Amino acid sequence: MTAVTDQDHTDNDHMDDDPTDNDQTDNDRTDSDRTDDDRKNGRDGRDSRDSGDSTRGKSGGPGTGGSPEAAEQAQAQARDRAGAEGGDTAEQPAETAAKVPVRDSAKEPRAQEAAVHARVPDADGVTAPRAAPGTGPHAPTRRERRSEAGTPPGAGPGAEADGGEEGADSAEAWDDGLIARRVSEASAAEQAAVMETRVGGGGGSALPSTPLTYDAPLRSRLDALRELVGLSRTRLDSRTLAEAGRVLDEAAARRRLSGQHTVVAIAGATGSGKSQLFNALAGVNISETGVRRPTTSAPIACTWSDGASTLVDRLGIPGRLRRRPVQSQDAEAQLRGLVLIDLPDHDSAAVQHREQVDRVLALVDAVIWVVDPEKYADAILHERYLRPMAGHAEIMFIVLNQVDRLPGEAAELVLDDLRRLLDEDGVALGEYGEPGATVLALSALTGDGIGELREVLGQFVTERGAAARRIAADVDAAAWRLRPVYATGRRTGLSEEARDEFADRLADAVGATAAGEAAERAWLRNAGRACGTPWLRLWRWHQDRRDPPTGRLPVRAPADEEATARQRVEQAVRTVSERASAGLPMPWAQAVREAAVRGAQGLPEALDQLATRAGLPPGRPPRPGWWPVAVLAQACMTLLQVVGGLWLLGQIVGVMAPNLGVPVLLMVMGIIGGPLVEWSCRLAARGPARRYGQDAERRLREAAAGCGRARVLDPVAAELLRYREVREQYGRVTGVGAAAR
Repeated sequence: MTAVTDQDHTDNDHMDDDPTDNDQTDNDRTDSDRTDDDRKNGRDGRDSRDSGDSTRGKSGGPGTGGSPEAAEQAQAQARDRAGAEGGDTAEQPAETAAKVPVRDSAKEPRAQEAAVHARVPDADGVTAPRAAPGTGPHAPTRRERRSEAGTPPGAGPGAEADGGEEGADSAEAWDDGLIARRVSEASAAEQAAVMETRVGGGGGSALPSTPLTYDAPLRSRLDALRELVGLSRTRLDSRTLAEAGRVLDEAAARRRLSGQHTVVAIAGATGSGKSQLFNALAGVNISETGVRRPTTSAPIACTWSDGASTLVDRLGIPGRLRRRPVQSQDAEAQLRGLVLIDLPDHDSAAVQHREQVDRVLALVDAVIWVVDPEKYADAILHERYLRPMAGHAEIMFIVLNQVDRLPGEAAELVLDDLRRLLDEDGVALGEYGEPGATVLALSALTGDGIGELREVLGQFVTERGAAARRIAADVDAAAWRLRPVYATGRRTGLSEEARDEFADRLADAVGATAAGEAAERAWLRNAGRACGTPWLRLWRWHQDRRDPPTGRLPVRAPADEEATARQRVEQAVRTVSERASAGLPMPWAQAVREAAVRGAQGLPEALDQLATRAGLPPGRPPRPGWWPVAVLAQACMTLLQVVGGLWLLGQIVGVMAPNLGVPVLLMVMGIIGGPLVEWSCRLAARGPARRYGQDAERRLREAAAGCGRARVLDPVAAELLRYREVREQYGRVTGVGAAAR
């Protein structure tokens, strides 16, 4: 009994000590001192147990329930609590553990602050592991651990044995311990709700994990963008299509995740108060704040409802950096479905911090940009983020923080200047009912304006349309970046005039005109031979056999003709490719020119073969219907000449009676009639000869045009058709459809 009473006095004396002194005293104790105290406490416990057993055999004291079963139950609970604390505390009897002094409630805030920062990451983004209870340079003493466990003093058998006056003296200590225990339990429960709860688990209202759905226009735009990328993959480099591919991937990934949650990131420059605003919205200090820069080294997530774990996993935020708010039910219901992300500084000196900001900003549904009166016009913020994201104005909030530092009407002046800068950046402002960015002024330190931001955020989250608007804005941004390679203000294509000119150039290269003229001359020559007088034909035959051909055009060497034809073909291909690619964006113009050059390879040789096959048809040229009549008339004229000559010769010889009139008349008729018939035939042959030459030229032109069309124009037309298809798909992506053509 005496040992128990001494131990109680000793514990009560320690209760008045400062916690820091107690911690230091316990930490300075050696292992031998701990062992001696343990042995002493063991002996005191055994004495107390013996005294308690004798007392329980009688009537219960003031501090007991009056029954042995209640006392045994209290002992068992005390032993369980001591055993859960581990270490040497578990080895102590329940009676010794029950006589722990009550901590002063004024010392609770220090322990609460330590509990709050127990899981806050360090500057490098890694949470340092905390020492186990009872270890470390500032570990709590065994008495403080027992007090934190909530063991009420005087609840053990020692209190029963004291009875009477001693029980009355402990009543005040019991009341103080009860109050301190309740405060400690409430603080521990509050901190546990913030620090230990993970996203998607624990308490809180759970939203149905319904996948995100896009409306029909957005689905059509995404399909068009996918088709656009497919058609352009072989024409454009991968870097040009990288942004469009990323948008398609992110749209598909976001569509598979919850559509009932809205992921909103808080971004800003160093010292703008992002973490302070984050904590103000959450209702508890989650993100560390301070003057050290950078303070936030890794993204921290806070969710107002369950079912958002996959969304946070997509952002790459580990479980140790996921929190839950501590707010009233009405406050939580206002932001139900919100996933708030606190980002590092976008202008941090640490490269990995800026990379994390850029990575998360590309994945969240909306952004709250926090600026302060000193850096709201920072060039990095406007040139690197706000200006490129001007098309995302509907999912942006621009918050001017720290307005409590501005005197008088300075806050309105700074806010007006901020609006002016946003307008210069091309960011549409959501004023007067127009869609755009929301601009607010608040103070996260004093709480001024936080309610308005919560109301705006609550309405924004309730609409459940931020994710779709983000994807639509990403599609708009991708389409704008692709505009130089798809859109053009000029009419494109190959006109019929250009096609005809190309065919004419190929016909000139193959010599279609000369071939037609040659065919015409050949037809006239054949007509002259068939319808001419026999004497003239005989003389011409004799001249051809005796003298070489003279007076004709010099025959050109085959090499010279081939070089000339090749130059003409190359010039024709170059001209048609330039006309076809005129007005096209650079990648497609280059594709058209390359298609034309590929088709021009081997074209001169193919045209030579066509000239050989399609120049002059084999065999005799066709003859008109009057041709036999002319031949018969020429034969008659020749016969008259022969008859008249023979008759005149017979008169000269004397065989026939002299009569010069008739034979001379016959000879004159034959001599004059023969050339007259030949001249008439030549006149009549000009028309058919010209038509024959034109037919030969037309056949050669058609053959050359067909060869050029198959080798050059068709590949060029295919490239132009592909461009028209991608232009149509681009029009669907931009939302203007056929009007974009």
